[in-house]
Amino acid sequence: MIEIQHLTKTFETSDGSLDALKDVSLKIDDGEIYGIIGMSGAGKSTLVRCINMLERPTQGNVIIDGTDVGKLSESELRNERRQITMIFQGFNLLMQRTCLKNVCFPMELAGVKKSEATARAKELLEIVGLGDKLKSYPVQLSGGQQQRVAIARALATHPKILLCDEATSALDPQTTQSILSLIRDIHDKLGITVIVITHQMSVVEQICTRVAILDHGTVVEEGKVSDVFSAPKSDAAKSLVYPDGCDFDSAASPDESVIRVVFNGAAATNKPLIAQMAIEENISADILSASTRSIGGKAYGNMLLGIPGGKANLEKAMNYLKKTPDIYVEEVTKHAE
Repeated sequence: MIEIQHLTKTFETSDGSLDALKDVSLKIDDGEIYGIIGMSGAGKSTLVRCINMLERPTQGNVIIDGTDVGKLSESELRNERRQITMIFQGFNLLMQRTCLKNVCFPMELAGVKKSEATARAKELLEIVGLGDKLKSYPVQLSGGQQQRVAIARALATHPKILLCDEATSALDPQTTQSILSLIRDIHDKLGITVIVITHQMSVVEQICTRVAILDHGTVVEEGKVSDVFSAPKSDAAKSLVYPDGCDFDSAASPDESVIRVVFNGAAATNKPLIAQMAIEENISADILSASTRSIGGKAYGNMLLGIPGGKANLEKAMNYLKKTPDIYVEEVTKHAE
């Protein structure tokens, strides 16, 4: 387990002190794929670098399997870092080395015998789907293939924790999907703990089970990915769930209110609920936006509806929708007075 306890990181700048992290506390279970998400400047990359002590916290503790890594000596910390590996947005491959020798590199530093390192590197390149690229150089590979080599290199020392800092940000959507699928496959096969740092909600939705949302160095929301998607509470969470920035306050008319309806699971998503409400309750609804997505292999629908007819119709519509199983509904614009 990874326990982050009251972590604060302050940088001294020419303009004074800057708190990149403010009293951050999290618990990440063994074998979990955990997401840390936030917009640029939220502090997420600083947080992940505090986990492996590339950045020393100003205050607070990082405890991994009962060990306070901030209290380790330099030699002890080097050994611990072999168990906490990292991949980045930039692939950081050695351009003068082949794929095989890039993966061998961390094992060379650890003093592993050449024959053992070569065998391990070949095994890992097979796992990431590059068994036929042993002698290729990074310049001969696509961006996605280079990231696969970086992942293989990160796994070379049998780590128990994999930190992914914006690992797909430089990739096109199709390659991003393949890399995320690879990370999940590796997690399932090896049982390692994966921490995913990203600014993209779609990345978290695809592979993470729980998520923490950072905003200006503070954890503003934390929980299951499905719960955060279904009912985001903080402004930061809402901006990530609604990346297009829907303006909830712009109803079509003064007597119209806006509600958000989340369809939890395929059974709910496939129901003609809005049409049924119009027929059974004589309530029409303006569809302002609608989308579906898969979270943890489960289908979720998200819809914003404009309900005309004043407060009476609003209450009637919400009561009708709340009676339906696997439906979450909330008012996001107050009824006009």
